[in-house]
Amino acid sequence: MSDMRLVVVGAGGRMGRMLVRTVHETPGAVLAGAVEREGSPFVGQDAGVLAGVGPLGVAVTTDPLPLFAEAEGVLDFSAPAATVEFAALAAQARIVHIVGTTGLEREHLAKLEAASRHATIVRSGNMSLGVNLLAALVKRAAQTLGPDFDIEIVEMHHRMKVDAPSGTALLLGEAAAAGRGIDLDTQSERGRDGITGARKEGAIGFASLRGGTVIGDHSVVFAGSGERITLSHHAEDRGLFSRGAVRAALWGRGRKPGLYSMMDVLGLADV
Repeated sequence: MSDMRLVVVGAGGRMGRMLVRTVHETPGAVLAGAVEREGSPFVGQDAGVLAGVGPLGVAVTTDPLPLFAEAEGVLDFSAPAATVEFAALAAQARIVHIVGTTGLEREHLAKLEAASRHATIVRSGNMSLGVNLLAALVKRAAQTLGPDFDIEIVEMHHRMKVDAPSGTALLLGEAAAAGRGIDLDTQSERGRDGITGARKEGAIGFASLRGGTVIGDHSVVFAGSGERITLSHHAEDRGLFSRGAVRAALWGRGRKPGLYSMMDVLGLADV
Protein backbone atom coordinates (compact mmCIF):
# COMPACT_ATOMS: atom_id res chain seq x y z
CA MET A 1 0.00 0.00 0.00
CA SER A 2 1.27 3.49 -0.82
CA ASP A 3 2.07 6.01 1.89
CA MET A 4 -0.95 7.89 3.29
CA ARG A 5 -0.97 11.46 1.98
CA LEU A 6 -1.55 13.85 4.90
CA VAL A 7 -2.14 17.61 5.10
CA VAL A 8 -1.13 19.59 8.19
CA VAL A 9 -3.16 22.73 8.96
CA GLY A 10 -1.61 25.44 11.13
CA ALA A 11 1.72 24.17 9.83
CA GLY A 12 3.70 27.19 11.04
CA GLY A 13 2.76 26.87 14.71
CA ARG A 14 4.52 24.80 17.37
CA MET A 15 2.12 21.90 17.07
CA GLY A 16 1.96 22.18 13.29
CA ARG A 17 5.72 21.95 12.97
CA MET A 18 5.75 18.94 15.27
CA LEU A 19 3.09 17.28 13.13
CA VAL A 20 5.16 17.90 9.98
CA ARG A 21 8.19 16.31 11.65
CA THR A 22 6.18 13.33 12.83
CA VAL A 23 4.61 12.71 9.42
CA HIS A 24 8.07 12.88 7.85
CA GLU A 25 9.44 10.37 10.38
CA THR A 26 6.52 7.91 10.31
CA PRO A 27 6.67 4.92 7.93
CA GLY A 28 3.49 4.75 5.85
CA ALA A 29 2.81 8.50 5.93
CA VAL A 30 3.91 11.36 3.69
CA LEU A 31 3.33 15.11 3.84
CA ALA A 32 1.01 16.14 1.00
CA GLY A 33 0.27 19.72 2.00
CA ALA A 34 0.67 22.43 4.63
CA VAL A 35 -1.84 25.20 5.39
CA GLU A 36 -1.65 28.50 7.26
CA ARG A 37 -4.01 31.44 7.69
CA GLU A 38 -4.09 34.44 5.35
CA GLY A 39 -1.34 36.90 6.25
CA SER A 40 0.85 34.35 8.01
CA PRO A 41 4.58 35.06 7.58
CA PHE A 42 5.08 31.34 6.89
CA VAL A 43 3.07 31.28 3.64
CA GLY A 44 5.26 30.26 0.72
CA GLN A 45 7.96 28.71 2.89
CA ASP A 46 8.89 25.02 2.74
CA ALA A 47 7.06 23.18 5.53
CA GLY A 48 9.99 20.84 6.07
CA VAL A 49 12.41 23.71 6.56
CA LEU A 50 10.03 25.32 9.07
CA ALA A 51 9.81 22.03 10.93
CA GLY A 52 13.58 21.57 11.00
CA VAL A 53 13.72 18.42 8.85
CA GLY A 54 15.04 20.03 5.68
CA PRO A 55 13.28 20.76 2.37
CA LEU A 56 10.30 18.52 1.60
CA GLY A 57 9.10 20.33 -1.51
CA VAL A 58 5.82 21.23 0.21
CA ALA A 59 5.15 24.97 0.35
CA VAL A 60 2.83 26.42 2.97
CA THR A 61 -0.36 27.74 1.35
CA THR A 62 -3.58 29.43 2.46
CA ASP A 63 -5.96 27.39 0.29
CA PRO A 64 -6.78 23.97 1.76
CA LEU A 65 -9.38 22.84 -0.82
CA PRO A 66 -7.05 21.65 -3.61
CA LEU A 67 -4.81 19.96 -1.05
CA PHE A 68 -7.72 18.10 0.56
CA ALA A 69 -8.89 16.99 -2.87
CA GLU A 70 -5.59 15.19 -3.46
CA ALA A 71 -4.97 13.96 0.11
CA GLU A 72 -6.25 11.10 2.24
CA GLY A 73 -6.23 12.85 5.60
CA VAL A 74 -5.79 16.13 7.46
CA LEU A 75 -4.20 16.72 10.86
CA ASP A 76 -5.90 19.60 12.65
CA PHE A 77 -4.89 21.21 15.97
CA SER A 78 -6.16 24.67 15.00
CA ALA A 79 -9.01 26.74 16.48
CA PRO A 80 -12.71 25.85 16.81
CA ALA A 81 -13.98 28.07 13.98
CA ALA A 82 -11.23 26.88 11.62
CA THR A 83 -11.79 23.23 12.56
CA VAL A 84 -15.46 23.48 11.60
CA GLU A 85 -14.48 24.86 8.19
CA PHE A 86 -11.87 22.13 7.70
CA ALA A 87 -14.44 19.50 8.68
CA ALA A 88 -16.79 20.67 5.93
CA LEU A 89 -13.97 20.50 3.38
CA ALA A 90 -12.87 17.07 4.64
CA ALA A 91 -16.46 15.85 4.28
CA GLN A 92 -16.57 17.22 0.74
CA ALA A 93 -13.32 15.41 -0.08
CA ARG A 94 -14.38 12.31 1.92
CA ILE A 95 -11.05 12.01 3.73
CA VAL A 96 -9.87 11.32 7.27
CA HIS A 97 -9.97 14.35 9.60
CA ILE A 98 -7.97 14.13 12.84
CA VAL A 99 -9.16 16.80 15.28
CA GLY A 100 -6.98 17.67 18.27
CA THR A 101 -8.46 21.16 18.57
CA THR A 102 -9.62 22.13 22.07
CA GLY A 103 -12.19 24.68 23.20
CA LEU A 104 -14.94 23.22 20.99
CA GLU A 105 -18.46 24.25 22.03
CA ARG A 106 -21.77 22.48 21.41
CA GLU A 107 -22.33 24.22 18.07
CA HIS A 108 -18.89 23.16 16.84
CA LEU A 109 -19.47 19.57 17.91
CA ALA A 110 -22.83 19.51 16.13
CA LYS A 111 -21.12 20.56 12.89
CA LEU A 112 -18.45 17.89 13.32
CA GLU A 113 -21.23 15.34 13.82
CA ALA A 114 -22.83 16.48 10.58
CA ALA A 115 -19.51 16.34 8.70
CA SER A 116 -18.87 12.80 9.97
CA ARG A 117 -21.61 11.53 7.68
CA HIS A 118 -19.07 11.83 4.86
CA ALA A 119 -15.68 12.17 6.58
CA THR A 120 -13.91 9.79 8.93
CA ILE A 121 -13.35 12.06 11.94
CA VAL A 122 -11.24 11.11 14.93
CA ARG A 123 -11.63 13.74 17.66
CA SER A 124 -9.99 13.78 21.07
CA GLY A 125 -9.08 16.37 23.67
CA ASN A 126 -5.76 14.56 23.86
CA MET A 127 -4.13 12.23 21.34
CA SER A 128 -1.63 10.54 23.65
CA LEU A 129 -1.75 6.84 24.51
CA GLY A 130 -1.12 7.56 28.20
CA VAL A 131 -3.95 10.07 28.59
CA ASN A 132 -6.47 7.80 26.91
CA LEU A 133 -5.40 4.90 29.09
CA LEU A 134 -5.80 7.25 32.07
CA ALA A 135 -9.34 8.09 30.90
CA ALA A 136 -10.20 4.39 30.81
CA LEU A 137 -8.86 4.00 34.36
CA VAL A 138 -10.78 7.08 35.53
CA LYS A 139 -14.02 5.68 34.12
CA ARG A 140 -13.46 2.36 35.88
CA ALA A 141 -12.48 4.04 39.17
CA ALA A 142 -15.55 6.32 39.11
CA GLN A 143 -17.78 3.33 38.47
CA THR A 144 -16.15 1.23 41.19
CA LEU A 145 -15.85 3.85 43.95
CA GLY A 146 -19.32 5.29 43.50
CA PRO A 147 -20.74 8.60 44.80
CA ASP A 148 -19.10 8.29 48.23
CA PHE A 149 -15.90 9.62 46.63
CA ASP A 150 -15.75 13.25 45.44
CA ILE A 151 -14.02 13.78 42.08
CA GLU A 152 -11.73 16.76 41.43
CA ILE A 153 -9.74 17.29 38.22
CA VAL A 154 -6.67 19.53 38.36
CA GLU A 155 -4.78 20.60 35.22
CA MET A 156 -1.81 22.87 34.54
CA HIS A 157 -0.58 24.24 31.21
CA HIS A 158 1.81 26.87 29.86
CA ARG A 159 0.98 30.56 30.20
CA MET A 160 -0.06 30.91 26.53
CA LYS A 161 -2.94 28.41 26.60
CA VAL A 162 -6.19 30.24 25.83
CA ASP A 163 -8.92 27.80 26.93
CA ALA A 164 -9.85 26.35 30.30
CA PRO A 165 -10.50 23.72 31.46
CA SER A 166 -8.20 21.99 28.99
CA GLY A 167 -9.60 19.59 26.43
CA THR A 168 -7.84 16.79 28.28
CA ALA A 169 -9.44 17.77 31.60
CA LEU A 170 -12.84 17.67 29.92
CA LEU A 171 -12.00 14.31 28.37
CA LEU A 172 -11.21 12.98 31.84
CA GLY A 173 -14.35 14.60 33.21
CA GLU A 174 -16.45 12.88 30.56
CA ALA A 175 -14.82 9.58 31.47
CA ALA A 176 -15.62 10.08 35.15
CA ALA A 177 -19.19 11.11 34.33
CA ALA A 178 -19.63 8.04 32.13
CA GLY A 179 -18.41 5.84 34.97
CA ARG A 180 -20.94 7.46 37.30
CA GLY A 181 -23.74 7.47 34.71
CA ILE A 182 -24.26 11.23 35.03
CA ASP A 183 -24.25 14.24 32.67
CA LEU A 184 -21.04 16.27 32.98
CA ASP A 185 -22.65 19.48 31.71
CA THR A 186 -25.08 19.59 34.62
CA GLN A 187 -22.84 17.96 37.23
CA SER A 188 -19.62 19.96 37.05
CA GLU A 189 -18.23 22.79 39.18
CA ARG A 190 -15.70 25.25 37.76
CA GLY A 191 -13.96 28.39 38.94
CA ARG A 192 -14.90 28.39 42.62
CA ASP A 193 -14.43 31.77 44.25
CA GLY A 194 -15.75 33.51 47.35
CA ILE A 195 -18.32 32.01 49.71
CA THR A 196 -19.35 29.01 47.66
CA GLY A 197 -21.04 26.96 50.35
CA ALA A 198 -20.49 23.24 50.79
CA ARG A 199 -19.42 21.13 47.84
CA LYS A 200 -22.37 19.98 45.74
CA GLU A 201 -22.86 16.25 46.22
CA GLY A 202 -21.99 14.20 43.15
CA ALA A 203 -20.38 17.09 41.26
CA ILE A 204 -17.13 16.77 39.30
CA GLY A 205 -14.86 19.72 40.10
CA PHE A 206 -12.30 21.38 37.81
CA ALA A 207 -9.31 23.57 38.65
CA SER A 208 -7.08 25.15 35.98
CA LEU A 209 -3.54 26.41 36.57
CA ARG A 210 -1.51 28.41 34.01
CA GLY A 211 2.17 29.32 34.04
CA GLY A 212 5.61 28.84 32.58
CA THR A 213 6.16 26.34 29.80
CA VAL A 214 4.24 23.37 31.21
CA ILE A 215 3.14 21.13 28.32
CA GLY A 216 0.36 19.47 30.28
CA ASP A 217 -0.18 17.99 33.76
CA HIS A 218 -3.48 16.35 34.70
CA SER A 219 -4.60 14.71 37.93
CA VAL A 220 -7.95 13.17 38.85
CA VAL A 221 -8.48 13.01 42.61
CA PHE A 222 -11.02 10.65 44.18
CA ALA A 223 -11.49 11.92 47.73
CA GLY A 224 -13.34 9.66 50.14
CA SER A 225 -13.72 9.50 53.89
CA GLY A 226 -10.21 9.09 55.28
CA GLU A 227 -8.55 8.23 51.96
CA ARG A 228 -7.63 9.71 48.58
CA ILE A 229 -6.76 8.14 45.26
CA THR A 230 -4.98 10.23 42.62
CA LEU A 231 -4.53 9.21 38.98
CA SER A 232 -2.12 11.44 37.04
CA HIS A 233 -0.46 12.03 33.68
CA HIS A 234 2.44 14.39 32.93
CA ALA A 235 3.28 15.31 29.35
CA GLU A 236 6.99 15.99 28.81
CA ASP A 237 7.12 16.16 25.00
CA ARG A 238 4.61 17.53 22.47
CA GLY A 239 5.69 14.73 20.17
CA LEU A 240 3.41 12.35 22.05
CA PHE A 241 0.38 14.29 20.73
CA SER A 242 1.59 14.36 17.13
CA ARG A 243 2.54 10.68 17.20
CA GLY A 244 -0.95 9.84 18.42
CA ALA A 245 -2.52 12.00 15.71
CA VAL A 246 -0.59 10.32 12.91
CA ARG A 247 -1.39 6.92 14.38
CA ALA A 248 -5.08 7.88 14.39
CA ALA A 249 -4.87 8.96 10.74
CA LEU A 250 -3.33 5.66 9.68
CA TRP A 251 -6.00 3.81 11.69
CA GLY A 252 -8.75 5.78 9.97
CA ARG A 253 -7.51 5.07 6.45
CA GLY A 254 -10.16 3.08 4.61
CA ARG A 255 -12.54 3.15 7.58
CA LYS A 256 -16.17 4.10 6.99
CA PRO A 257 -17.28 7.68 7.73
CA GLY A 258 -18.20 8.43 11.33
CA LEU A 259 -17.15 10.23 14.48
CA TYR A 260 -14.51 8.29 16.39
CA SER A 261 -12.23 8.91 19.37
CA MET A 262 -8.75 7.83 20.41
CA MET A 263 -10.46 5.20 22.52
CA ASP A 264 -11.56 3.58 19.26
CA VAL A 265 -8.07 3.91 17.78
CA LEU A 266 -6.48 2.25 20.84
CA GLY A 267 -9.14 -0.41 21.30
CA LEU A 268 -10.26 1.02 24.65
CA ALA A 269 -13.80 2.01 23.70
CA ASP A 270 -15.36 -0.86 25.65
CA VAL A 271 -13.19 -0.53 28.74
